[in-house]
Formats: sequence, C-alpha cells, structure tokens
Amino acid sequence: MLGYFLTTGLRPAAAALLRRAALACALLGATAAHALTPAQALAMAQGDSDARIAAIEAALASPTAPLGPYLRAMADDAVVVADGRALVVQGGQASDPVSGAAVALPEGAEDVMNNNRLRGEISAALAALDLFAPDTVRRREAAQAMLKQPSPERLPLLDRALAQEKDAQARQSLELARSAAQLGSSDVLQRRDAAAALGDSGSPQARLLLQTRLAEESDERVQAQLRRSLAQVDDRLAWGERLGVVFTGISLGSILLLVALGLAITYGLMGVINMAHGELMMIGAYATYMVQNLFQAYLPNAFDAYLLAAVPLSFLAAAAVGALMERTVLRFLYGRPLETLLATWGISLVLMQLVRSLFGAQNVGVENPSWMSGGWQLLPNLTLPLNRLVIIVFAAAVLLAMAWTIGRTRLGLFVRGVTQNRAMAACVGVNTARVDTMAFALGSGVAGLAGCALSQVGNVGPDLGQSYIVDAFMVVVLGGVGQLLGAVYAALGLGILGKFLEGWTGAVLAKIAVLVFIIVFIQKRPQGIFAMKGRSAEA
Repeated sequence: MLGYFLTTGLRPAAAALLRRAALACALLGATAAHALTPAQALAMAQGDSDARIAAIEAALASPTAPLGPYLRAMADDAVVVADGRALVVQGGQASDPVSGAAVALPEGAEDVMNNNRLRGEISAALAALDLFAPDTVRRREAAQAMLKQPSPERLPLLDRALAQEKDAQARQSLELARSAAQLGSSDVLQRRDAAAALGDSGSPQARLLLQTRLAEESDERVQAQLRRSLAQVDDRLAWGERLGVVFTGISLGSILLLVALGLAITYGLMGVINMAHGELMMIGAYATYMVQNLFQAYLPNAFDAYLLAAVPLSFLAAAAVGALMERTVLRFLYGRPLETLLATWGISLVLMQLVRSLFGAQNVGVENPSWMSGGWQLLPNLTLPLNRLVIIVFAAAVLLAMAWTIGRTRLGLFVRGVTQNRAMAACVGVNTARVDTMAFALGSGVAGLAGCALSQVGNVGPDLGQSYIVDAFMVVVLGGVGQLLGAVYAALGLGILGKFLEGWTGAVLAKIAVLVFIIVFIQKRPQGIFAMKGRSAEA
C-alpha cells in the first residue's frame, strides 16, 4: 500500500520526500542497534540521490568514529561497490568502511559517482561531524557551514551540539544555524519563532535567509514576522554601515595626520615648500621593507618583532636624507619659496629614480606581523582591522611625541625661537643653521614614520608618496600653518567627510567636493582653523 502511494498517489517531489523519510526511519532503527553498519555504508554509496542523502542524514543522527573517514573517502571518490557491499580503496588496497580491516578487492567493482548535490551534502555532513571536534576553531567553522546549508533534518544534531558547546562564538553560530534550519520546518509556529530569532541576530546571513524564506512562505502570520525581522535586521545593519564609514574616515584621517605632521614642521614652522615630502615617506616604507627581509633571512623566529625595529630605523633613514637635503640644497634657498619648490620637486624625481634602480619599478609587499592580522568584530557586519587600529594608536602616539618635542624640549624651544625671530635667536647664541638642519631632519623623520605605517596597509612602491602629498598640504593649510592641533582637526575632518561623501557621490566627486570646500574655507579664513599667534604671525 505504501509503495502504491509512493509511486502513484503523490506528486514526484512528495513521493521522493516520503521515500527519503521511510529510508531514514529504517536506517535510524539500524543505527540505534549498531553504529555504522555495512548496510548503511552501502545505502550511502548506492541508489538515487534522495536515498543516499537520506542515508547520510540517518548516519549523522548517531555519528561514530568510522563515519568521518568513510565520508572523506566518498568526497575523494575512493569508494567502490562490489558484491553488495561498499569498500574504501586507497593506494590500491581495499578496506571495510566499518571495521577498517583490509579485504581483497573483488573483480568488477564499480566506482561510486557523486554529483554536485551529493558532494554538497557530503561536505555539509563532514562539517556537521566537526561540531564535536575538540578544536574550537574547527567547531566555529563547522557551525558557520551549518548556517550556510540549513536543513530541518539536522535539528537533532544541532541541539546536541548546542547542549555541550561552551565557546560563545560557536554557540552564536549554532543558534543561528538552528533558527535557519527551523525556517524550513512544516510547523508554522516553529517557522515564526525562527524568523523572530533571526531578526534578533541582526547578521547579514540572517537577512539573506529571511529574504529567501519570505519569497517561499505562504502563511500570512509567518510572512508578517519575516517582514518585521527583515526591518529589524536592516536597521542594525545600517548602524553597522554608518559606524564603518566613521571608522574608515578616522583611519584615513590618522594616515593623513601622520603624513601632515612632518609638513607641519618643514612647511608650517620653517616655511619650506617641500615637494619631496612624499619621497621621504617612501624611504621610510622601503626601510621597513628591508628590515622585514633581514628578519625573514636571519631572525625568522622573531619575525613578529620586526616592526618594532623598523619604526626607529625608518625614522632615522628619512631623517638622514632630510638632513642631507637641508645641508646641501635648502640652506641656500631660505626665503625663496619658488626656488625651494622647484629644487625639492627635482629631488623627489631623483629619489624616485634611485629607488627604481635599487628595488625595481614594481611594488613590493610588506607583511603584517601576526599581532596586526585579523580584526575585532564589533557588530555582525562591522569588523575593525587590527592593522588600522594599530595605525590610529600609532598616529596618536606620534602626535603626542611631536607636541612634547616642540613644546617641552630644548630643540623645540630653539625651533620656535628661530621661527619667530631668527636674528634675535642668533644674537643670543643659538646656532640657527644647526637648528634648521635638526628641525628639517625631525620633520623628515616623521615622514619616514608615516611611510612605515603606510607599508602595513598597502603595497610599497616608488610612487607611494605621490598619492598623499597633496592631501598632506591641504591638511596643513586647512588646520593652520604651524598648528599641530589644527592638523588633527583638519586630518580627521577631511578623512570622515571624504568617506561620507564617497558613499553618496563616488570617490571622484567626493574628492572634488572636498577640494571645493577647502578653497571656499581658505577664502573666508586664510589663516586656517587655528591662526598663528605671537611675533611669527606679525612677520
């Protein structure tokens, strides 16, 4: 009678579903008495796709040790069928999938063929087995795999995994996977509760699952809950996107601040229009690249510490080049801004060509240390990269060090004195030429630190500095010439404003809008956000 209904009384899809259910019930009865039986192994390897999938689901209901290796052998196309039983063949040797004992390979054994649907089910089954793995990372990955391929048949397995899972991240993924599986349940109340649970999660995966179910759902009550959950998820995701834009703007602003801090000394305090500032950043980045290579070659076990050595070396390399520039060229051009601009532009071309000759014209890669890899997940759709967070903290540290150097040290006092009144400073015994060299070297060294930081978020190449030099000058002019606090406000403001505009108008129009804003602002307030005070303002 059952066979009659399965073949004639139902639609083909329903008949297939009942066949799978009947086979699963039979196999579950066998599983209760024995773990993995030869009959189960054969059922997973022989028959139509529905029957084989039902056999896999039934075996997963009570997984045992032989099941994992057998499924992996099926995934590797290493299973054959001969004389009414399934065998695993590896390296030319056949073995029994239940006991693992070696057996003779019968003649005429047929290879088991797996279509794409079966391969997906086998992969999902292997991931399901990893839900009980001792390794936390494997359990997290398995829970994510269950979420990507939800199935109501796996609800008992997910319940068992949830009952013993202690890791918070894995539990969260398992709960989402359980709710996703319940969306396909035949129980209306269970589907509605699952939709509500997915709405509370606020994750992008939940949004996709809710949208897919809404297109298939026929019950009006469940449809209403699906729409409410979708609106709830969209609201939470929108907040994640807004916070992501703010963080991206702050990250860009911190990079601009690092680039502009050196210019705040060389241009803001000394009045030198240094068009080679970007190439000094490039030198700092290449110094970081060389330190990385040295650690890889001679200190591979201490590779994670290479950046700690690269920071001072990138500062010293750029500072040395800056001091050489000042002593050989710029000291003869003070008070002549046009000649200074042309000279530094020529130096920038020389430095770029020198780097191309030494390292090649192609970009080179600088790896992040392991402690700067990965990210901190703040929201389901918002992960803050660790390398960006470190650069923000680094920019703040460099800013504080610069403010202390200019405001609290003897060098800072001499720089401020020479900037405000060079003749009077010379009259009281200050070696103004030496102060000029040290100040320019300090600004150049800070540019090298900016290059070191930039090497952690992108490739290093001869044209690295060209991408930031214009923005750096805009930050210094907008913030107020010689004002460190103004540079902070300008860098963060331009970074956040630019990223918000990019979301509405695109990158090109956002750049144009920022330039127009700066032009209008400078026309209304030529001194910038913070005006210079004292004798230097009167000069």
